[in-house]
Amino acid sequence: MLFFRSEEQVRRWCETHGHPLRPLVTMNQLWNLAASWYATRLQERSRRPQPDEMQKIFAGLGLGGEFWNPQSDSFG
Repeated sequence: MLFFRSEEQVRRWCETHGHPLRPLVTMNQLWNLAASWYATRLQERSRRPQPDEMQKIFAGLGLGGEFWNPQSDSFG
């Protein structure tokens, strides 16, 4: 995971290193994703979210598209 100050810095880094631009996540989205994903981690019967639960978490954070579809093989 790499952190950048702006989308422009991300774009320049991708161009310089020959990587395609992927969906970006803000620090706020990242924090809320982690809080949602691990909300039950300390419970005895904690488990990883199921694909339908993952999609609800992503959608609630404004993360959509094929990249955020846990059942997709596409990373675009």
